[in-house]
Parts: sequence; structure tokens; C-alpha cells
Amino acid sequence: MLSKAVIFDMDGTLFQTDKILEPSLEDTFDHLRALNLWSGETPIEQYRKIMGVPLPVVWETLMPDHNNHIRLKANEIFHRKLIENIYEGKGALYPNVKEVFSYLLSKNYSIFIASNGQTEYLRAIVEFYKLDHWVTETFSIEFISSGNKGDLVQHIMKKYDLKAGAVVGDRLSDFHAAKMNGLLSVGCNFDFARQDELTKADIRINDLSEIKRIGI
Repeated sequence: MLSKAVIFDMDGTLFQTDKILEPSLEDTFDHLRALNLWSGETPIEQYRKIMGVPLPVVWETLMPDHNNHIRLKANEIFHRKLIENIYEGKGALYPNVKEVFSYLLSKNYSIFIASNGQTEYLRAIVEFYKLDHWVTETFSIEFISSGNKGDLVQHIMKKYDLKAGAVVGDRLSDFHAAKMNGLLSVGCNFDFARQDELTKADIRINDLSEIKRIGI
């Protein structure tokens, strides 16, 4: 029976989403422009600022003047492009992901992924980079009707009878999820991290390899 685990966020924590973000967003909004559903520049910088929030919030923010039907269409196009770019090898894991995973398993920690990303998108990353060699299970926020990452982490802990461990992520939702469930929060000072949010993490790191010396 498992008792301790490290639960990782995906985007901006394990996976360098920024490598496929721009081309996928450009393709999406090119498509929308061709359908006369969008004019102007692609809101890439705006998306970077809200990276990690639930998907409905993403499209409400990027397309505030559009209806839900168009937002859903944009989301479908975007995720298709993201997955295509993953399988074409245009993305990348952050340095030392697999090294840290191997280390945690050697210390008898189970490893999980809890993400606001959609299931098929997460599956593509896990499959392409063969992360299931280390990861017990990957969970999308789609599992949880509330859309709250704290509830998602709670679901993982109950399912696997986890008693201790940490949540590793780069945004406030990760740190809140850790606190809600009595876990250590580790803040990754990576591409999408915000300094005001990182102050809420118990520990802050600049490279995943630092997990090996912080005594989770």
C-alpha cells in the first residue's frame, strides 16, 4: 500500500509548454481568422499570464466577446495542434525530470501528475516521453466537477491512501492544493511562474534536481 507521494503539475513544471504554445496558438487563431471569427494579433502574451488556470477561464479571458460555442471550437483546434506538436517532438521536458523521478522511486515515493490540462493532451506527453515508466497515474482536472486542483489532489490521496508527500508546481493553485491536503508545496521558478505566487510555496526551486536535496 502506498503511503507517500510527490504530485507534480505538468505545464511549466515537467513539460516546457512554451516550446509548443506559440505555434499552436498561432495555428488556432489563424484558423479563427480564416473563419472571420477573430481579428487582430494572437493573444500569446495574455495566455502566458494566465497559464495554469482551468481551460474555461483561459478561453473566457482570451475571447471575452465570443460565445461559448466559438470558445469550445477554439479549444478543440488548440488542443489538436498541441497534440500534433507533441508527437512531432517540438516540445521538451524540463531538465532532470527523469533523473528526479528515478530518485523519488528509489526513496519509495510514488509519483503522480495532477494537471489542469485535458486528458488527451496529458496522455500525449506521458506517452511520447514514456513517463508512465515512473508515474503511477496521471490525473486531469476533468476528473473533478469543481475544477479545483485541491479537490483533484484530495481525490488522488484518497484513491491511493496517501498520508504524506508534496505537490510540485509553478502556480498558486498548486500551492493551495498542497496546503488544503496537508502536503509540502514546492514552487518551481520556471517559465510561467509568478514571483508573487511563489512566495506562497513552502520551498522554491530553480531546477527540478534541487528536489533531491530538500528532504521531501
